[in-house]
Amino acid sequence: MNQKRACIYPKDIQRITGRSERYGRKLLQDIKNFFGKESYQFITIKEFAEYSGIEEEIVNRYLID
Repeated sequence: MNQKRACIYPKDIQRITGRSERYGRKLLQDIKNFFGKESYQFITIKEFAEYSGIEEEIVNRYLID
């Protein structure tokens, strides 16, 4: 599979969950805390999938370049 990018953004979470972009920002912050990341570090698609319980293949279907 040829993945175009490795990180996920609040807008992506909004498309996946149907929730607000603000919810996406909060969720990314929660994931960073969970994985012990610094505020400037990115969340990968794999980390999001692991945290949310959504399969990585499904997450990749919602991503737009």
